Amino acid sequence: MCGIAGAITYKAINESNIENAKKSLRRRGPDYNFHTVKRNDNGNFITLIHTRLSILDLDKRSNQPMQHNDINLIFNGEIYNYIELRNSLSKYIKFNTNSDTEVLLKLISKKRLEALQECEGMFALSFYNSSEDKLFLARDKFGEKPLYFYKHKDGSFYFGSEPKAIFALLGFKLPINVEHIRRFLVNGYKSLYKENFTFFEGLEELKAGYCIEIKPFEKFLNYPWINSKKINQNNEMSYQEAVQGAKERLYKSLEIRLRSDVPMAFCLSGGIDSNALVAIAKRVFDYEVHGFTIMNSDIRYEEREMVEHSVKKLKIKHTSIAVNKKNFLENLSKIVKYHDSPISTISYYAHWLLMESISNNGYKVSFSGTGADELFSGYYDHHLAYLSEIKHSNKRLFKNSLSNWLKLTKPHVRNPFLQNYDYFINNPTSRDHIFLESENNRKYLTYPFKEEFQEKIYTPFLLRNRMANELFHESVPVILHEDDLNAMYFSIENRSPYLDSNLYDWSLSIPTKFLIKDGLAKSILRDSVRDIAPKKILNNSRKIGFNVPIDDYIDFSNLEVIKQLTKASNIDDIVNPDLIKVLLTNKNRSNEESKFVFNYLTTRLFLDTYS
Repeated sequence: MCGIAGAITYKAINESNIENAKKSLRRRGPDYNFHTVKRNDNGNFITLIHTRLSILDLDKRSNQPMQHNDINLIFNGEIYNYIELRNSLSKYIKFNTNSDTEVLLKLISKKRLEALQECEGMFALSFYNSSEDKLFLARDKFGEKPLYFYKHKDGSFYFGSEPKAIFALLGFKLPINVEHIRRFLVNGYKSLYKENFTFFEGLEELKAGYCIEIKPFEKFLNYPWINSKKINQNNEMSYQEAVQGAKERLYKSLEIRLRSDVPMAFCLSGGIDSNALVAIAKRVFDYEVHGFTIMNSDIRYEEREMVEHSVKKLKIKHTSIAVNKKNFLENLSKIVKYHDSPISTISYYAHWLLMESISNNGYKVSFSGTGADELFSGYYDHHLAYLSEIKHSNKRLFKNSLSNWLKLTKPHVRNPFLQNYDYFINNPTSRDHIFLESENNRKYLTYPFKEEFQEKIYTPFLLRNRMANELFHESVPVILHEDDLNAMYFSIENRSPYLDSNLYDWSLSIPTKFLIKDGLAKSILRDSVRDIAPKKILNNSRKIGFNVPIDDYIDFSNLEVIKQLTKASNIDDIVNPDLIKVLLTNKNRSNEESKFVFNYLTTRLFLDTYS
């Protein structure tokens, strides 16, 4: 787990710029940093920079950049199946370290980009092939590790794990993308990855599962390196086969992700996603689990009872972190500056506190349940799409499922579009539930912004298409972005066992009719750990999510606070200050308005930092 950066330039990059780039990535890699500069036959310079967070093979021989034959590699991430790959390669290749980096390097040296098809892991990498004079960049299939790039008008090329590293190499910051600011303020976080925009003009993020191939100052290609699996349900599969297949793959996913030479912690909520991982780690692999939980005061999001029950039943070590108003704006400013962007939701302020506690307890790796909802169908709109699909194909199943939904799920649903079980049946192309607050948010802008919701078509099946869009364009990319940066702020590596290639491929084959059972979403996941996870967790139908109310963090009744939040700012060109002041002082804000308040605060801090 590390930070990477580099460039292709006509002239050698100023040494001070390189050192500044290293400093900008020091939280991603506090244990070691180094760089190399290659000059090709045409006199162009290829710069590769690496900062290391040592997780596997702590020996200095595993530092990067690492070279083998004509390949120079820098790599951010983990190849979890490196032992299996090493065993296969060691028949005819000698290894000098015990690192996954060397395995990846020698696999690339042998198979080039085809090597990535064999790698189970998360990564953003770059390698220079000196014999072909080509630079390659690649990102893992789910986009767990970030990688940005910038093409200068003079033909030079820059890349980095974070925008700040690119700015350091350039020697200047890129202008703010004001249109993307408006998009975020109006449409919220689910709009951020619908198109390839960032918060800076000209800065792009490499798509998940894509690579860039560059012949310096001659050729630039951007294309997928992975052969995408089609959503192909196996209707001959039995329910028990679906459960057993998911169980085997989930167990294997966690087993290889428990490989580490440093201590590891688990993010723990009251839901099935994190509890399944903790139960497997504790009861299957006998790992001494230490769980960490954010506790808050809002009854809508409170999980204390479930968490305490889980801790007692699984007999794990546990640390809870209470939310409070102390240093909120100061901390939020720190986070925004480090993220090089507004923070998508207030949940990620809470997550930052979680990472802080994990770090203070001496851990360098954390586990999260990201991806479970998208693989096994866990959201309320998934449930309605499910009802829509089975209504005409299986009337008996529909009748029973609807009865369970009305009894177990509807009482917890607050979104007005999702309170109607016929919503997706009557409006199969509508996604109004996602941009529920957009119309209200527009009124705060000084310049109109309206953008129609765009959904990529992966399959004609409504539910499966919804799940795929959540995984690749909406929720998960945002979660991974925030998870990575919050963890890296404290030099922690975040691992997501549900984002496993084999587990994902298996999930695509599971018949839709098995995804929800007896009114419970994620039934396949629940039943895959039924023999080891606490029954109270398994049978809980309430979808809480990782949410924290903004009023837990900031006192809007304090006039000094209001004065601070409404003083002159760069955001005043985008929003109406008078309307914002009214909103901030409104004691009866709706939940949607509270979300906008946070988006306003974090955007304001971002613009004042970078404008």
